[in-house]
Amino acid sequence: MEIETTRMIDKIASECVGARVRILGRIVSGIYDDALRPIGLRVSQMNILVATAKFGVARQSDICETLAMDHSTVSRNVDRMIARGWIETLPDSDGRAAPFRVTEPGLQLLSEKAYPAWQKAQKAIVKLLGSEGISSIRSATRRVKESEDIE
Repeated sequence: MEIETTRMIDKIASECVGARVRILGRIVSGIYDDALRPIGLRVSQMNILVATAKFGVARQSDICETLAMDHSTVSRNVDRMIARGWIETLPDSDGRAAPFRVTEPGLQLLSEKAYPAWQKAQKAIVKLLGSEGISSIRSATRRVKESEDIE
């Protein structure tokens, strides 16, 4: 391999923020997923449930925008949670994407099972990343979200 090509590869391997964020995301998601697995929930589903609960009544586009998730991922997860009785759809006059909300069993799942599992995972993440790391992630997320609103 040419020296220039080797330098380029080394630079990308050592400096690529995209790679680092994806690695961090997989590790962090894995910790939450491991904690939530015994209750049949994934961190992405828990976040959809929480966001939906905060909205009261949500539409798929609300969740996609809030959680920066693509429509197919949200749709697939909402369908699974409807099948499990955690979310219910509501009648809608426009007939496109029906609004939905968290059911009582979904709220019960969040409060009685998901929250304790989340606390366990959250504690592990804080220990792993430290308060400075957590603060940096919050700050970076805020900056990215604000820049999306500007563009």
